[in-house]
Amino acid sequence: MSDDPKAKPEDAETEAAMAESDETLELEAEASGEPNPDGEADAIEAARAEIADFKDRLLRAAAEMENVRRRYAREIVDARQYAVTGFAREVLSIGDNLSRALGAVPEESRSEGEAMKALLEGVEMTERELLRVLDKHGVKLIESHGEKFDPNLHQAIFEVEHEEAPQGTVVQVVQPGYTIGERVLRPAMVGVAKAAQQQTVSTEPAAVAETAPAETSSDAANED
Repeated sequence: MSDDPKAKPEDAETEAAMAESDETLELEAEASGEPNPDGEADAIEAARAEIADFKDRLLRAAAEMENVRRRYAREIVDARQYAVTGFAREVLSIGDNLSRALGAVPEESRSEGEAMKALLEGVEMTERELLRVLDKHGVKLIESHGEKFDPNLHQAIFEVEHEEAPQGTVVQVVQPGYTIGERVLRPAMVGVAKAAQQQTVSTEPAAVAETAPAETSSDAANED
């Protein structure tokens, strides 16, 4: 409304109508959702944060699935490679008995008769064939003699003094060991060299034997 007391009633009605029209336009603008610069920036920032969160979750899920795939692939390989572990361990005792049988025959008896030679050759061939089959399935003999003692591969049964072999060297194999894949199927039972004991030389002076003083010729003459 106008402050002029002389304003006509028509002018007052016009001003009221204009004010009402402005309020109506404002309400319509709010209802129509006209863009608000500040609100739009907040919405964009929230959307970006949500996208970044979804992307991070996706990458983590993909990495986890890759780890699971690799783990299952490794388990499949291990299952195939170590499936015969129990069987191979039992078969090793057969090879041990064949080796003991060959070692029990004296050298002088090996050339006595064709029958003995044929028997020994048959046992040796059986032992070689057994080792070949084990090797085909991933069971490898542990080369121990002359090697440095390794607690992961060897089991020390005794120590023996040795003048030539360095201390800690395997000088005797009591029972051969085997591996399957990257695992030890059975450790080798071995004898290990130790330093030879050196004879200690006494540094104390030798004891002087106490002897009675010899009689001089002058003393013997006086006695006479």
